[in-house]
Amino acid sequence: MLELTMATVSGDDAGATAGMTMADAPSEPGAVLRVGRDASVCRLVTPEDWLFVSRVHLEFLCAPDGGWQLTWLRGSQPDPSSEVRLVIGEYAQPLGYGATVRLPHGGSGEIVVQDRTAPRSVNVGFYQEV
Repeated sequence: MLELTMATVSGDDAGATAGMTMADAPSEPGAVLRVGRDASVCRLVTPEDWLFVSRVHLEFLCAPDGGWQLTWLRGSQPDPSSEVRLVIGEYAQPLGYGATVRLPHGGSGEIVVQDRTAPRSVNVGFYQEV
């Protein structure tokens, strides 16, 4: 099972966890969890006016072996207006626009989507049960 928690944070409420949302999915091949502004396809939805987040921004996909991978989906613009990084403990790794990374099996961490033009971010915590 993959469990996600999401908090949207702006400069005014840094450190606050109000509005935290959660989603989960069993670790079955083909299972998908998406994060973005489009509530019709995303389980975790950001504010509609946060345009630095695409309609469908992040996709968590369960691979055939039951492990999970994360993809920063390419949007309609050639260059993103945000930065995405994967944080696991003390380790932080930028995720390229359109790139896919495998999440550690049985691990936890955070994906941070940072607006390049304002002090706001979307923080998605993940925990994968073994």
